[in-house]
Amino acid sequence: MKEEIIIAGFGGQGVLSMGKILAYSGMMQDKEISWMPSYGPEMRGGTCNVTVVISDTRISSPILNTYDTAIILNQQSMDKFEDKVRPGGLLIFDINGITRFPVRKDIKICKIDAVDVATKIGNNKAYNMVVLGAYLKEKPIVTLENVEKGLKKSLPQRHWDSIPQNQEAIRSGMESVVEL
Repeated sequence: MKEEIIIAGFGGQGVLSMGKILAYSGMMQDKEISWMPSYGPEMRGGTCNVTVVISDTRISSPILNTYDTAIILNQQSMDKFEDKVRPGGLLIFDINGITRFPVRKDIKICKIDAVDVATKIGNNKAYNMVVLGAYLKEKPIVTLENVEKGLKKSLPQRHWDSIPQNQEAIRSGMESVVEL
């Protein structure tokens, strides 16, 4: 098994955190991991992305030109990465901030209204966990038990009390993702 993922959006949307949690979750399952962030100098509000590779075997390079999955959170990222999803791959996007939905027919496309879901559960800060839940519903490459361990590894201990809310957001995202 090898899963090559790009997560892309604006700084402040939890893009890098989502990638880090996914990477740590894979580590908890004894997988080989690569986590490579990319962001501009403007940070919050500027574009950013993270490449995550989870594999049963050694990862030869963290630098990728195409992906098995793209998780897209803004239009600039959709414009940049839609064509880089391998045929047969998966593209998941949050409908907020997207003005042009993806049009490819050779990939699986799923959408989620993560802002609405996070608002309904009363936890806007868990927006990225809603999106992560949508991804894990479509590609359960890590167990929810290991996602909890990944959350503990990536969050400072003073924020561990938020783990149950993050898990709720993940479950809500799993229930809310829609295939197009």
